[in-house]
Parts: sequence; structure tokens; C-alpha cells
Amino acid sequence: MKTNVRAMLYLGGAVMFWGTSFAVTKSAYSALPPMTVVWLRMLLALVAFLPLLPRVKRPDYQPGDWKLLGMAALFLPCLYFLGEGFAIRYTTSSQAGVIAAVMPLIVAVSGWVVLRERPASRTVVAVVLSIIGVAGLSIGGAAQADAPNPMLGNLLELGAMFAAAGATLTISRLSSRYDPLLITGLQMAAGSVFFAPLALASGPIEWAAVPASAWAAIAYLGIACGLAAFGLYNSALRLVPATRAALTINLVPVVALVAGWLALGETLSWLQLVACAVIIGAVVYAEARPAPAVDMGKSDPVPVAESWPAEHGVES
Repeated sequence: MKTNVRAMLYLGGAVMFWGTSFAVTKSAYSALPPMTVVWLRMLLALVAFLPLLPRVKRPDYQPGDWKLLGMAALFLPCLYFLGEGFAIRYTTSSQAGVIAAVMPLIVAVSGWVVLRERPASRTVVAVVLSIIGVAGLSIGGAAQADAPNPMLGNLLELGAMFAAAGATLTISRLSSRYDPLLITGLQMAAGSVFFAPLALASGPIEWAAVPASAWAAIAYLGIACGLAAFGLYNSALRLVPATRAALTINLVPVVALVAGWLALGETLSWLQLVACAVIIGAVVYAEARPAPAVDMGKSDPVPVAESWPAEHGVES
């Protein structure tokens, strides 16, 4: 399977899981405190990871990698879910999903400065279109009864996006030497430890009174939106630059809006539908590659994006 297609499949799966996570999280919060939900999803994801540990490839550790691994885990899941965990409590799942679309812009700028990944012209155009789409989503949204403080919630979600951008840039520097599954497991382990005292500080819980729907939501958040989504996204970072991978996250608000509309009854205006189409079109435009010119008198060069995985032991 072509590298670009594999990357898109990985990213598409992560987007679907993360996009639906906002509505599912909102549902879980109706029965449990935010930090308890986050801790349980981390713990469940870690338990699901442990049987997969024997399949993890031995990493090519280099001196100083512990700093990058620590930063990656601190950014995501620790700081990310610390911000998003409370953001969903104060704003709607749809608005929180919309804020997620600013992460590609943060990654594009930071990647240029930190990783010297100069964005292609298609990426720049796609980011601009995405910003226009996000603006349309925000303008078209109406106040919701279950959003007591949307400004605070949206600011917390924005902080979570900065943390996610930091994790994306950090993991992209490790992805060529570390199994994506190993990075995912380390993230889940860090989250399980980090959020345990915060969950305990949330107060006593009558576990017997927690409805089955809340447990189902936590199971989905832990396994699908946690272990599976993180693993897919980390795998994609081995195949495409961080900027292109992050750009696909612009599809998260589209999925979040639709999920919030279908599952929670959150409103979706015509302007928001148009904005969703703009965002989807921007991502498709950025990922579409023009066919390379063929010169019969010369051997065809191998594109960097196609040759890189093969050089590092990744099949294409």
C-alpha cells in the first residue's frame, strides 16, 4: 500500500475517534467528575496496551531521548487532557471540537521554526482555508444551555491544542527510532500516574450508582479514542511530516459537530455546514499530490516521502 494512502488511513481513523470523543466525554461527565473520567480512560488504555507489549519493537535509544519522551508524555496526555478535561465541562462538545482546528496552524509555525519543516504552498493555502472554515464554524454556532462558561472552556481547549502541537513536534523527532505502539503505551502509563491524584481529589464516588452508559463511554474513550487513536496518529507521524499530519486534525471539528448534533442534540446551522465543507476541502487539497512528470530519457527519482519509510524499515 502506498505510504501516502496508509498515512491517510491512519489519520482518518484517529480523526474519527477523536472527533466523536467530545460528545462521548460530555456524556460521561454527566455521571463522573472530569478528572476521574480522564484517569479511568488512561488506565483502561494502559491495561489494553499491556498484552501488546511483546509485539513492541526494541527502540534505538540515544542519549538524551528520555527528555524527549518525557516532554511528549507531559504534553500529551498530561497537559492536553488537563485542559480539555475541564474545557468540555464549560463549553459544548461542538465548540471544543472547533477549537481543535487551530492545532495545525500552531504545528505549521512551530515546525518551521523548530524542525525546519518549511510548509509546502498547498499546506499554506490549506491552513488559510481551514482558518476561514473555523471562523465560519464559530460565527455560525449558537449558545448552548449546557455550556455555562464557553469563553473559559474554549480558552482551556486552546491551551490543550498548544500541548497537542508540542507533542506532535516532539514525537515526530522520535518516530523513526521508536515503535509508535511503544510511544502510545508510555503516554497511557504517564497519564495513568499523572491523573490518579487528581481523580482522588475529585471526591468520593458512589461506584454502584454509575450507569452502564457511563462505563461504556469510558471504555470507548480509553480503547478507541485512547490506545487506538494515539497509535494511529503516532504511526502516521512516521510516514508524513508533522505539519501534514496535524493539518488533518482540521477534520476533527467536522466530526465533533456532527456527533454533537446527532448524539446530544447540539445545533448545526447552515453556515456551519458550509464551513465543514471548506475544512474538508482544505484537507483534501493539501493531501492531494499532482502526478509527477515522466521523462522517458531519465530514471524516475524516488520521492522523499516514499523513500524515507523504506530506509527506516517501514514497508510501503
